[in-house]
Amino acid sequence: MTSDNLAIPITIITATIFATLGVLYVRRMRLTVEDFIVSRNTATGKTAVATVVASIAGAWILLSPVEAGTWAGIAGLIGYAIGQASPLIAFSIIGPRMRRLMPNGHSLTEYVWHRFGPGACLFVMGIMIFYMFVFLSAELTGIAVAMAVIADIPLWVTAIIVMIGTLAYTTYGGIRSSIFTDYIQFLLIIPLLIIVFLVTIFALGGFSSAFNPVKEVAPQLLSLNFRPGIEFAVALIIAILSANMFHQGFWQRVYTCRDERTLRNAYTIGGVVIIPIIIIAGLFGIIAMGSASPPTEPSVAFFSLINNELATWAVMLVLILALVLVMSSMDTLLNGISSTITTELRRLHPGIAPIPLLRSSRAITVLVALPAVFIAKQGYSVLYLFLIADLVCAGSVFPVFFGLYNKRLTGTAVLVSCIVGIVVGAFFFPKPDLITPLVNLPGAGKFMYSFGSSLGTSSLLAIGWSLITSLRPNSYEYDYHQLREQVHLIHDQGESSLR
Repeated sequence: MTSDNLAIPITIITATIFATLGVLYVRRMRLTVEDFIVSRNTATGKTAVATVVASIAGAWILLSPVEAGTWAGIAGLIGYAIGQASPLIAFSIIGPRMRRLMPNGHSLTEYVWHRFGPGACLFVMGIMIFYMFVFLSAELTGIAVAMAVIADIPLWVTAIIVMIGTLAYTTYGGIRSSIFTDYIQFLLIIPLLIIVFLVTIFALGGFSSAFNPVKEVAPQLLSLNFRPGIEFAVALIIAILSANMFHQGFWQRVYTCRDERTLRNAYTIGGVVIIPIIIIAGLFGIIAMGSASPPTEPSVAFFSLINNELATWAVMLVLILALVLVMSSMDTLLNGISSTITTELRRLHPGIAPIPLLRSSRAITVLVALPAVFIAKQGYSVLYLFLIADLVCAGSVFPVFFGLYNKRLTGTAVLVSCIVGIVVGAFFFPKPDLITPLVNLPGAGKFMYSFGSSLGTSSLLAIGWSLITSLRPNSYEYDYHQLREQVHLIHDQGESSLR
């Protein structure tokens, strides 16, 4: 049978299997709202590591690192890998402090509300929802386009199948279902990626045959001194670190881990594990540039390569890998959006009962998912939106989290620092063609300068503001005990079921 005949059945079967497993796992459980959005202190050892890795390793690893490999080379890939590991390492440090200061927390927005006030909270919530929605749209678009390359499947067909399968268990069982399926997906991701890599190398005639052509047509891709690759690496480290700190899916797992030690181990090991995953995936892009049919569309270079070089059975293995990856990250994103909305609804309406609260959250999550399906159906590139989100996050990340360690930083200081940082970075930001600068400034049009200036400006402003505040008589000092006293668990109020 051909790829065209097998692709849709395999997609339906894979989506159905994970949806069924996720639903059955929680079917007999009595879930509280707490279980649904954080499943507090339940993930231990391997499970904690698995859910962190599966959450960060989406279908994007078969798209973005591969595309980066086609022009940024090995230098860019190393930076990409370090960049992707950096937020996990940051969570291993900041996460335990957040748990100590706000032990009953659920969301980053709770911390921002109580620490900096409603203005900053609305600002940060906007960043988080925008970033996670763009990420969700990118994942769905990526798998839809990949299916179109492999088997000429209409984009809307893939988008609907994958979204329905993922929504089925995430809206039913929340993070409990997500963590369970993450563990299974983690067990599949790394072996499948290694098998696909080795099969591809074998099909091309070995490592020498795979990489020697690259030395002839694009030797710069194999050089660690390739300047565009190095600049790209620096930009990615700033962008990925900043953006992922506003990913609610990772903040959920800060509270899901059993204790601080489990949290530190899970995120540290996850950071180490993701590095070779990114590099192995990115090597497909470098290999593709030396193949007999170099990719005309770098964003789908991986799928073009395997479609041209591998047998049908291996292509279907790649399809399963892509589906596992996309569902592992999409369920995290959907849960992240759901938990953010649930937390804010409960804060705005403290008397709301658990069942109406969850029903509202589920309904809003589905409504958020619908535009993502529409975007995937169009096949639009969301790269520029992603980069805009990265710029906003780069300008916001230091002031927001500096407040965890500095008592004198005010909500006004955070908002001013973030906004000024974003504006400064925007002067260096390129137009949608990713080359032409918005303004005529030295270094304009390069993401390294845009993200770097945004981060640097907001950081200096936040530090300077706190220093000036400390010089004033009776200067403002935040009492961190308020986080412990004001943020409470969401009690089930005696209701027997959330179904």
